[in-house]
Amino acid sequence: MSARKAALGVVLRVFEDDAYADRALRSATKGFTDRDRAFAMEVVYGTVRYRRLLDYAVEEISRRSVEDFDPPVRAAIRIGAYQLCFMNSVPDHAAVSETVELVRESGLNRAVGFTNAIMRRLTEQMRPLIEGIDDSTVDSAALKYSYPEWIAQIWWKEFGSDSARQLMAAQNRPAEVAVRVNHRKIPVPSGCPPVQGKHDDSLPYSLVVDRVPDEWISSGLVWPQSRGSQLAGCCVGSKSGERVLDLCAAPGGKATQLMGDVIAVESDVKRAFQLKETVRSQHAKNVKVFALDARDLPSDFGCFDRVLVDAPCSGLGVLQSRPDLRWRSNPLPDLQLELLKVALERVRPGGTVTYSVCTMSRAETEVVVDSVGAKLDDLGSLYPQFRHPRRPECLLTLPHKHGTSGFFIARLRKDL
Repeated sequence: MSARKAALGVVLRVFEDDAYADRALRSATKGFTDRDRAFAMEVVYGTVRYRRLLDYAVEEISRRSVEDFDPPVRAAIRIGAYQLCFMNSVPDHAAVSETVELVRESGLNRAVGFTNAIMRRLTEQMRPLIEGIDDSTVDSAALKYSYPEWIAQIWWKEFGSDSARQLMAAQNRPAEVAVRVNHRKIPVPSGCPPVQGKHDDSLPYSLVVDRVPDEWISSGLVWPQSRGSQLAGCCVGSKSGERVLDLCAAPGGKATQLMGDVIAVESDVKRAFQLKETVRSQHAKNVKVFALDARDLPSDFGCFDRVLVDAPCSGLGVLQSRPDLRWRSNPLPDLQLELLKVALERVRPGGTVTYSVCTMSRAETEVVVDSVGAKLDDLGSLYPQFRHPRRPECLLTLPHKHGTSGFFIARLRKDL
């Protein structure tokens, strides 16, 4: 199977079957060379990110709604349009001919001429049309950077227009490749051969690398994890001898960071199995996994010295690596508040609860933390480079500022 055909199948699954882009891509490119896998990934992620903008251009130029196209034709034209406008490595004639061929191979011969005509018109008119879109208002910026208007409006309001545009642009670029070196396998903060990369001095086992060879994962040397996510795990501050609870633990990146005796809870059975595999591969013998709902824990679990609540959220801080989230995302403040209250009930007096979410909106961050009225530790003094601009005792990593995923982190301390 060619890289383009694999990309077509993934884009179809994402938009027609509500599949997750990263999972569908992983399955579709098994056995591919690194080069073909990278090409398919760029086409899929780029097409998914820019769906709104691509559809706008196609509809403006063809004078037809993309919803009127057959699904394979719609997916093929989106893929071809992305290559025309954003992939300088692909000649225009190749983008056109390969798109037409994808439609032909889909068995839609009656749509071949139609596809060819649209692609040729896109070749002539698409770039100037897109370049002419103004981004001076929130609505026009949402179109230019291809976001739902509600996301652009939140960032425009909470960060200001300049930062909102920078944030939208940053999350349209590929994410950096970061790993956490497994301290159980390599007890050297900066890593050692064969694990090499750029070290982040603020995070003891973090490396930014060009790529992650499969053998690094299979041998347990590293775990792929953004620096923002690693920061959340570090902020828990757990130590040997402590009892630690991770309430929303899958897929296990943070759980396997933690020291002490760790109880890792995950409500979804399939994700709990994935969590167990992570624990096994990372040789984290201090972590015990339970497939349980965090809101209904057994009483015999008792109290804990530290609790981590890495809560489900809208995911607006990880749109670089999860491009389809912008089209399926929903804020979850009620669930987050419920989980945070459960954590405070389970932590001992004087113990801490670390609340983290991979998003940046006030409704899922500051408002949730303020709702429980607990005292906050001053994380900003520990990590001043990530200090929250409005709440200096909390942390906020921003893709356009820090080059990593967006995470809000607060550490609450239960009264004695």
